[in-house]
Amino acid sequence: MKLLYCVEDDSGIRELITIALSTADFEIMGFEERDSFYAQLRKRVPDLILLDLMLPKTDGMTILRELKRDENYADIPVIILTAKSMELDKVKGLEAGADDFITKPFGILELLARVKAVLRRSVKKETPDEFLEYNGLSLDYNKRTVYYKGASVALTYKEFELLHYLMLNKGIVLSRDKILSEIWGFDYEGETRTVDMHIKTIRQKLNAAGCNDYIATVRSAGYKLEEAGGE
Repeated sequence: MKLLYCVEDDSGIRELITIALSTADFEIMGFEERDSFYAQLRKRVPDLILLDLMLPKTDGMTILRELKRDENYADIPVIILTAKSMELDKVKGLEAGADDFITKPFGILELLARVKAVLRRSVKKETPDEFLEYNGLSLDYNKRTVYYKGASVALTYKEFELLHYLMLNKGIVLSRDKILSEIWGFDYEGETRTVDMHIKTIRQKLNAAGCNDYIATVRSAGYKLEEAGGE
């Protein structure tokens, strides 16, 4: 049975989520704020975390960033819950490493579908190719490091996952929708721009290390990893 944690300060929503997921054969534990959540997290690591953005004391975005910086918890899938509908909040959550994003109010069927989808993707990621190398660019999945000819390239969690995906599929054109679905876990047309933002940042960091033009833009199609490319 999969273990889920729900960090939500609204007791009514927390209870609703707990009942719904328990009925769907998940083991679910609810927490009102950061301290009680971390106390349990240190005892037992869950398979997925549902995390509200608006929490007392410490907001959910801060907790998300803390999780993704800690190698013990960085690979735990996280679905963000929030009453906010502004696109900026979604982009910030995705950039910080969230696997999916649900805006309140949401239906139980939608919640269950997204939880199951994220869990399926996390199973596929349990045995990734550990070490990839391509024309001087090397990526170690277990150590989560990237080097170009000995120079370290510091990437965020999602940037690392995206570069890993491109290297696994080098020479293959990957659409923005495909990348969004594989790396962020959902297909929402309005969010495809976050792929462009991450590609831009990865390019800047690779260029700073002397690794130029490896990620090519294929007009009206998407991106691919190749030795020489461009807009």
